[in-house]
Amino acid sequence: MLSSSTTEHFDVIIIGAGISGIDAAYHIKKECPHKSFTIFEGRSNIGGTWDLFRYPGIRSDSDMYTFSYSFKPWNHSESISDANLILNYLKETVAENDLEKHIRFNHMMEQASWSSEKQEWTITGKKTDEDKTVQVTCNFLLICTGYYNYKEGYTPDYKGLERYQGEFVHPQKWTSDIVHKDKKIVVIGSGATAVTLVPALAETAKHVTMLQRSPSYVMSRPLEDVFAKFAHRLLPDKAAHFLARWKNILLSMYLYSISRRRPAAVKKYIMDQIKKIMGTDYDVDTHFNPDYKPWDQRLCIVPDNDLFLSIKEGKSSVVTDHIDTFTEKGLLLKSGKELEADMIVSATGLKLQMAGGMKFFVDGQFMEPGKMVSYKGIMLKDMPNMAAIVGYTNASWTLKADLTCIYICRLLNHMDAQQKKVCTPIFKDDNMEMEPILDFSSSYVTRALDRLPKQGSKLPWKLHQNYIKDMIILKYQKIDDGYLKFE
Repeated sequence: MLSSSTTEHFDVIIIGAGISGIDAAYHIKKECPHKSFTIFEGRSNIGGTWDLFRYPGIRSDSDMYTFSYSFKPWNHSESISDANLILNYLKETVAENDLEKHIRFNHMMEQASWSSEKQEWTITGKKTDEDKTVQVTCNFLLICTGYYNYKEGYTPDYKGLERYQGEFVHPQKWTSDIVHKDKKIVVIGSGATAVTLVPALAETAKHVTMLQRSPSYVMSRPLEDVFAKFAHRLLPDKAAHFLARWKNILLSMYLYSISRRRPAAVKKYIMDQIKKIMGTDYDVDTHFNPDYKPWDQRLCIVPDNDLFLSIKEGKSSVVTDHIDTFTEKGLLLKSGKELEADMIVSATGLKLQMAGGMKFFVDGQFMEPGKMVSYKGIMLKDMPNMAAIVGYTNASWTLKADLTCIYICRLLNHMDAQQKKVCTPIFKDDNMEMEPILDFSSSYVTRALDRLPKQGSKLPWKLHQNYIKDMIILKYQKIDDGYLKFE
């Protein structure tokens, strides 16, 4: 679609057509049918993460019964799904709800400015396929861009990288013309991307080595959910999906809760499961025994033990060491060991980025993200008529996204019923202790903490990371809780 040469106005503007933006569009169309809205997507396709990443084996790291939408059952047998199935699921959702006509592709929005006088946002950016400036206005702005930089991932400043003669790639930059068959490959990293890549590459590579500075917690889950398959045989799709979804919600909440209350017991359980698979001869304590507690960082999920079986079968291996320098043929480690490689994959994480890099101004004043405070994990103090969808870190992203969309629609309808045009979270306790918005020790989080909003130590400025508590607050508690200023 082409942008108009004159400034267009919408009731709601959604930034991003990934899993969150599609979720938001569905709910606004259904629950606020009188509202005009559009979605601005910086890329040429829907899907966000699931269209961007193309590396071998890319898949969900949450079960699909909670990662899928509450309103659209997941009908595939795979509980841990590959990216193609997820992207097709999103395309089906868009088609079934006639949402594509609301999406404007290749619109990279760069700045949002609020005018209290006009009581509206002015959004500016570029239509990248035409190198054309775009300017639109809206009453309410909804950010659905995820939490990382789509243009580039994080790559450390490797010593000697310029000397390396082989192929070097970050998974975020993986393209279809990269050939890995019959090659010796080193994957640097131990997070979700690394544990996905290693068994997938090992199927056709000569050998794959996962090189990690320190281990992560890795748990196996069945590729197929037996309970969900049984429910689908006996019940209609919606009922089966509902039961499978709640079974997995409760299990994930239990795992997170017991990990916080009894970390040593959970750690022992995870280690025992790996030792059972790998046998007594394998050094599990060196390669899969982290020095932090479970859920201090996100647990890595592998389907049907694929990573462990790949190692056991000799297709891949794990080396726990530090890199000294790149060499012409590979990597020299601090221990003195040298790893030769035809290809090195730097699975070293994401660059966190708020709102796709957009800058925000309120009445001409720049709103610095690091000084903002999150309200219910959705809005930000002193930011009128703006919300952002940010999913859970300890459960499926979409669980929180669904609740956020429901809350936003409740808020919009409440404002209409009260004949109010502006809603702003007001922070009333300047003595409240501030905390990082993400309680994670992962490197990709700690690198960006100064650039992310904070959370308070009390409600409604405190994030729960608990689906049932959030469901009560966001679906059922009254909108006007005393912390929102309506005008």
